[in-house]
Amino acid sequence: MKKDIILAGVGGQGVLSVAAIIAQAAVTETLSVRQSEVHGMAQRGGAVLAHLRIADGPIFSDLVPQGRADLIIALEPLESLRYASWLAPQGVLVSAADPLVNIPDYPDIESIYRTIAGFPQHRIAPAARLAKEAGLAKAVNMVMVGAASPFLPVSVATLEQTIAALFASKESALREANQRAFQLGRAAAAQGASR
Repeated sequence: MKKDIILAGVGGQGVLSVAAIIAQAAVTETLSVRQSEVHGMAQRGGAVLAHLRIADGPIFSDLVPQGRADLIIALEPLESLRYASWLAPQGVLVSAADPLVNIPDYPDIESIYRTIAGFPQHRIAPAARLAKEAGLAKAVNMVMVGAASPFLPVSVATLEQTIAALFASKESALREANQRAFQLGRAAAAQGASR
């Protein structure tokens, strides 16, 4: 088994937290994990990219070869398209629906949605709405872990345990909101989330 994942977004969205949760869950299930990150101008709202490779055997490189990613998880829709050339023909693109308009000539969002919908396997999750519904607007990244969870090589139980452990020292309301965000994202993906 091998799963190559590209994670993309904009600085401050929690892309690296998503990668860390998935990686930790994989390690818990005794899988091999390699990860590489490109922060770019993340502190100024620039692109953030992480390569995450998970396998049940040795992994010889940190980087996902272009055209070979099994999954792209994007916390911003335009960023999902920026890295679409990494996606394998049978790969899955999971994107948050909510644009972070940080450039003056940001493309029409409906055209971005149409392009994403053109991929054979895709999900567009209403992550901001679901995070608010969970009780924590900042939990968009946990919604996206949930939305991607059907396509990950780790169990839902392990992902939930990893999220619980991450927030174990926090107040219960924060911990519960993040767990709800994960569950809402998972439910949205199961329903074929499309905004």
